[in-house]
Amino acid sequence: MSEETGSQSVRAVRGSAIRDLLAVTERPGVISLAGGLPAADLLPAARVARAAESALRSPSALQYGLTTGAPALRDVVHARESAALGRDAGAVVVTHGSQQALSLLAQALLDPGDAVIVEDPGYIGALQAFDTTRARVIGVPMDADGMRVDELRPLLERERVRVVHTVSNFHNPGGATLSEERRRELARLADEFGFWIIEDDPYGGLRFAGTTVPPVAAFSDRALRLSSASKIVAPSLRVGWMHGDASVLALVERLKQGADLCGSSLTQAIAAELLADTAWLDSHVAGIREVYAERALALHAALVDAFDDRLSLTTPEGGMFLWGEFTDGTPTSRALTAAVDAGVAYVPGSAFAVQRDLEHALRLCFTTGSPDDLREAVRRLSTVL
Repeated sequence: MSEETGSQSVRAVRGSAIRDLLAVTERPGVISLAGGLPAADLLPAARVARAAESALRSPSALQYGLTTGAPALRDVVHARESAALGRDAGAVVVTHGSQQALSLLAQALLDPGDAVIVEDPGYIGALQAFDTTRARVIGVPMDADGMRVDELRPLLERERVRVVHTVSNFHNPGGATLSEERRRELARLADEFGFWIIEDDPYGGLRFAGTTVPPVAAFSDRALRLSSASKIVAPSLRVGWMHGDASVLALVERLKQGADLCGSSLTQAIAAELLADTAWLDSHVAGIREVYAERALALHAALVDAFDDRLSLTTPEGGMFLWGEFTDGTPTSRALTAAVDAGVAYVPGSAFAVQRDLEHALRLCFTTGSPDDLREAVRRLSTVL
């Protein structure tokens, strides 16, 4: 394929090293810490089957639906989001996973050349979505309390920033959660400078330690929240949503009409029942948290034992990932082939780099392996790194 094939927008989109890794990590005998998948053994197949049977009693489950999503699902999402915010506010658009929500918002809010700020390391899906608009992506570093919001003001005074994107809870890939103080300051800056905050929060329900922090949207109406049923129910439902300013969501609705007309009435009906069944959902998510806590702590402890202070790690409190940076500059990209040959896979930090040099970093997923598998993965990793 020549360099001229396709539009400039498509040619500007970076590839996903994570997707490219999947074929490699499916080799027999490889323990993969590279993916970002929920634990297959915790997916509620029987409960989804009952909800599907219930949904199929109505012919509407097999018909086209509203572009904005099934009313029953929008109602339950609105109730969940309003409870999190502490007030009844915002509109809802249901999307084909939260990734579509991110893509549509990028199209709705950004023109070519507009400045958008992201965390560095950055979420690959966000970087790809912003690339399609040919926006200028500016990275801001993170620490244990999330995005360094204190570094934003000089950027905002110098650049006309349209959007700030943050994975506010248990960042992918960085693992950190944005502190309440920084959330409040980010909200104040949005109100002062007039940019939109995209608060990407697919992992917030997976907290197994520490204290829950209010959403950024609790502090500013300029925050647009994204989430999905993928991490708390099942990815294959492909049910996500955005919640926030009605005028912005009206733009998204217009774009969505041209993208896919409407989502799946069937999976939205299933998701509506499951999300509304709070007694079942609370019990189910509590079970996920318990298992993830055991696995995260096992991986963290094994890494500390193997690498000691050579590897600076996030402290796991929720989500699906640990982020590590080798303090001695160990190059993780160059070591990946040897690691896979040794029977373990991870994602090199360079895959998430925006402006920082992250050749010495790596992302590790703890959700899909047993504690014994995770300890064996670290043993194999230590032979290479």
